This record gives sequence, C-alpha cells and structure tokens, in this order.
Amino acid sequence: MRPNFIYTLFILCAILFSVESLQAADPVKLENPMTVQYLKSKLRKSSPRLVLNSSIERELKKDLKNDPVIKNMFEALKLNAAEIMEQPLLTRNVIGRRLLGTSREMLYRMNTLGMVYRLEPDAKILERIDDEVLAVCAFSDWNPSHYLDVAEMSMAVAFAVDWVGSDLPATTVEKAKAALIELGIMPSYNKEGNVGWINGNNNWNQVCHGGMIAASIVIAEKDPELAAKTISRALEGMPHALEEYGPDGVYPEGSTYWGYGTSFTVLTAAMFESAFGTDFGLANYPALKESADFRLWSNAPSGWYFNFADCGDRRSENGDITLAWFGTKTGNSIYFERERFLRDPKEMGELARYAGAGLVWLSQFKETTKKELPEAWKGGGDNPVVFFRGSGANTRQYYFGGKGGRGSVNHGNMDVGSFVFELDGVRWVVDPGNQSYHELEKTGFNLWGRCQECERWTLLTKNNYGHSTITVNDALHNVDGYSDFIDFKAGSQPQATIDMTEVFGDLEKITRTYAKPNDYSLLIEDNLELKESAKSITWQLMTTAEVESTKEGVLLKQDGKTLVVKNQSHPGIKFSVISLDPPPLELDRRIENLKRIELRIPAYLFENKTGKISVLLSGE
Repeated sequence: MRPNFIYTLFILCAILFSVESLQAADPVKLENPMTVQYLKSKLRKSSPRLVLNSSIERELKKDLKNDPVIKNMFEALKLNAAEIMEQPLLTRNVIGRRLLGTSREMLYRMNTLGMVYRLEPDAKILERIDDEVLAVCAFSDWNPSHYLDVAEMSMAVAFAVDWVGSDLPATTVEKAKAALIELGIMPSYNKEGNVGWINGNNNWNQVCHGGMIAASIVIAEKDPELAAKTISRALEGMPHALEEYGPDGVYPEGSTYWGYGTSFTVLTAAMFESAFGTDFGLANYPALKESADFRLWSNAPSGWYFNFADCGDRRSENGDITLAWFGTKTGNSIYFERERFLRDPKEMGELARYAGAGLVWLSQFKETTKKELPEAWKGGGDNPVVFFRGSGANTRQYYFGGKGGRGSVNHGNMDVGSFVFELDGVRWVVDPGNQSYHELEKTGFNLWGRCQECERWTLLTKNNYGHSTITVNDALHNVDGYSDFIDFKAGSQPQATIDMTEVFGDLEKITRTYAKPNDYSLLIEDNLELKESAKSITWQLMTTAEVESTKEGVLLKQDGKTLVVKNQSHPGIKFSVISLDPPPLELDRRIENLKRIELRIPAYLFENKTGKISVLLSGE
C-alpha cells in the first residue's frame, strides 16, 4: 500500500473521529473551583449575599433618591407589600401533584417584603416576614416529588434569611436554616426522588439549581461541606440546560418558559456575583445573551407572543425585569423597557415574584448603545424559528413568526411549519397556545408522554390539526421528525425555507418557504414530492377572524380590518371553514371564534407526484 494513501486514510479517519467527538461532546462547562476551602475563603463574610451585598445596597439606595425608574418601581413594590400584609399566612396547599402555587407565592412575598424592609425598615413588615418563614418551615415537606416546588420555596426562605435574618429572632433563623437543609437541599440527594433535573436540559434544571444555590449560600456556615458540594453540583449540571439556548439564543420551550428558566438563571448569576464576586462564566455562556433578542422577537406589536410550544398568549404590560438584566450586561437600551417601568405603580398590579431582586439590576443599568433589531431574524436549535417585521417605522405593524423543530422537544407540539401573522394591529393567523396543566391532569389525562401514540396529541393545542401547517392523509405528524431551515434571506424582502420532510411518512420531500414581498403581505409556498401512499394534502390556517368566501380564496374580517387570503396555486379548489368553537374534545381549550381554514387537495392533482401549494395573505 502506498505511503500517500495510508497518510490520506489516516487523516480521513482522524477527521471522522473528530466530527463524531464534536457531535457527542459535552456542553461548554462553567468554571467550577468550588470546594469547602474555596467556599470558606471566597464567600462574602456577612449578609446580605443574595443579589444584594453592602456595596450594591449602597448604590441602590443612591438610585432610590435620584433615578425615576428605581423610585417608581419601589413605589410599586411597596403597594405590593401592602397587599401582601392583608393576606392570610400560607398553608401547605397541594393542588393535584403540585405545591408550586404556594412556593411561588412565598417567593413573591419574601422577595417583595424583604426588599421593602431593606430599603425602608418597618417593624410590622419584619414581624410578617417572621410569621411567613415560621409557617412554611413548619410544613411536613416542600413536596419533593415535584422539585420545582422545593426549589422556589428554598429560594424564598433563603432570601428572607439573607436579607432580614440579622433582625429576625435567632430561633427563626435557626429553624429556617434547618428547613433549608432538611426540606430543601437533602431531598435532592435522594436518588429515588424526582431529581432528573440535575443534568436535565429544560427549565427544571435552571429553577432547581437556582433554588439549591440560594439555600446553600445561606447555610454555608452551618454546613459548609453540603453547601460546597451542592454549588459544585450545580456548576456541573447547569450547562446541560444552558446549551439549549444554542446556537443563536432560541429557547426551545417558547417565550414564557424563556421567562421562567432564564429568570432563575439571571437570579443565579446575580447571586454568585454578590456572594463570590464572580458568576463562574454564567453571563457569558454561549448564546445566553443572544436569547434576549429571541425574547424581543417573540413580542408581537399586538401584545401577543409568538406563542408556540406550551407558551402563554400575551406578555405583561409591565417592564420585563428579566430582559432588563441583559440590558445591564450589554448596555443596550433595547432590552431596558423604560416606559413600561415608569407606568403608574397603581396600574402595575402584582409584580414578578423576583421583582425585589430585579430592582438591583434595574439600578445597575447604564446605557452605552441602542442596537435595534433587523427586519428579519432566524435562530437555529431544537426548535428553530424565523421572524419578519415591517421596514422603517413599521406603520402597518407587520409581524410574522414561523417555526420548524420537532413535536417531541420539551413542551413541544406537532406544529412544524406553523406560523402566526399580524398586520394593522390584528393577529390574523393564531396559534392555539397552552392550556391549564392541572385541569387536564386531574382527569387522569397523560399530558407529558411524547411518544407517537401518546394522549398529548389528542388535544387541539398539541396536534397538527390545531396549527397552521400541512397535514397529509389526515394523519398526525411524525413526533420525532425534525425540520430545520435550509435557506434564509434577510433584508426588507426576507424569505426562509424549512425542510419538513421528516415530519411526513407519505411524502418523499416537502419544503415550506415563508416570504415577505412587501410591508402588507405574506407568501407561503410549499413544494412537495408525493409517495404512492399519499392520498390527500391539507393546507391549514388557524384564525379567529370572520371568514367570507371570495372567487380567489377567502376574506378575513376582524376589528374593522380585512385580510385577503388568496389561493394562487389551485384556484379551482375552494377553502373550507371548520369551526372549532366549541372544540372537538371536552378537554380541549375553548377559544372564541376559533376556526381552521382548509385547502384540501387530492393527491391525483399533483402531476407526476410533484407540485406546489401557494397562498398569499395580503392586507392591501
């Protein structure tokens, strides 16, 4: 065998091995120097340590006198504190399998009352914090079978002890620290328990590690070995969830779960910084900062989200406190919703349960730039998305969001190829969004199985029949079929193409192209190659508008506006309108005026088993 050939073969094998190694590579690691010695030498010697410390607090108090945003948000916090003072103490109220409502309420109460007390000490507030802490520490447990409950309760008690513990009775502090160990941290070392989050890749990882870190910092002097071990475990485990932001910042579980998981990640970063003087690389984790753009893109002009996956429908009218952390880290004012933070405090209602801590990074924000979003953006990952918006001032309030992905992703749906569309302040094409977990679970419904035959896919909010996509032979999508973007063009007339082939067993190939011809229209084109088994193709659009048939398609009417839906490829076939109010199943979410507009095309109309479906949406 010739030497050159052997050398070439060696190089090819090395390349293949390297590729396989990269594909199987562990996520990027955080810095992890945590040992008992490190903990004892680097942990700030006195409280507060969680988000606040003495120097941070001094600056916050200065801003409270001079910064209109901080003054306004503090007024809102005080109004929230006054309402909390009128509520009864919490009890161990388990709803279904969750204590989560109680844990979240406790975090809201301690974060609010604690910050108000730090900035304006009041004996009545201190007494109430004492009562609240004693009440929850007397619970038999914090429901470790659903560990989110333990995590949020642990963070709540940790904030209370850290922020006001020096003024609380010593007996209360001792009971709280004992509870943080016995009810909070120790159950996470029970391998028989619900601890898959430790190396999991979803929001549980972020929330649960955040709660355990807060608890560990507070009990560090009492049990330094346990504290160091728990923080070290978190620094090893968190990257499994953080890598899900890659490569571009898209959070695969959707915008509201971005808000949940990311809020605990930024809380954790802030706690590390205040307690140790470093966040161990958390803020600069690959694609985390870029996820702020995903959050902004997910906010439509109407106030709705692009509500794919198990996402809520609408954003709060209040300023986004989690997003503001990214403003503080980047200096980009596009992430700092100043006008929303300056709303009348009386109109803000109940603030986020971490708003007290968030006051810190609101005060730390210093504008250095304002980098606006482009007119189109694509993000990859497990649930890739694309967004278009209008050019210039976007006077028509143009907004489009489309997606690929797979049904079996965390909190995923059979919605590959689906999209939402807004024009003139109206959401014309809707996503059915999410529905109450408890209302489903209490009936015995298996909401969380993600196999092809699992019960989850019977729901309109979860299956492809409730989304603006393609259905073949009236069948469910292939739950594990993955769809990614294969082409993207930015600019004022953007377009993006996704390959949806893996989703359909009866198609040789299908690509869907979204295009924005101008500031008032959206073009959807599907190119198909059919297998012999394909009998019918159904093009679907979900809307809550009134529908009127026309010669070329349908006319949508809503809020005094109109949108033309033109069937450009098959003018001989009329759209059908299927009312989904009421929905097919009793357990389905009921959405007023929801309907599915269908274009049902027999396979025999595709000559040589190939063809195109082209539909234009236009508000001209």
